[in-house]
Amino acid sequence: MARHTDLRFRATTALQRHVVNPLARRMPFQILLETTGRVSGLPRRTPLGGRRVGDVFWLVSEFGERSQYVRNIQADPRVRVRLRGRWHEGTAYLLPDDDPLARLRTLPRGNSAAVRLVGTGLLTVRVDLWRRGTAGDPTADSA
Repeated sequence: MARHTDLRFRATTALQRHVVNPLARRMPFQILLETTGRVSGLPRRTPLGGRRVGDVFWLVSEFGERSQYVRNIQADPRVRVRLRGRWHEGTAYLLPDDDPLARLRTLPRGNSAAVRLVGTGLLTVRVDLWRRGTAGDPTADSA
């Protein structure tokens, strides 16, 4: 079983990295998660699916802590999310105690079905989006 899971992970990530993600990043209204590369320090943009609820953006990582963007979040939780063509800054939190299958039922169906189909280690991620001028916003005055 572990070998099958590893093969599925490697095949899916290769397809995403070399075909799906480069095309999806060019779509103007595709949701993107921008993290900071933990080694390079460069911005890394990953197309994904999820849903904004108020000032929180929810998503489920299909490969959990094996996902490169999750590893980047572990190193630096400050992220940006592109929603409907606009960038929003925020702080990402990994929620291993959240039920990712239940969470997927609250997210857009198409992406959720794909995550369930290929995912091998589901992990819920919450991004608290900053409002300009709030304590979470690094551009806010700290006076």
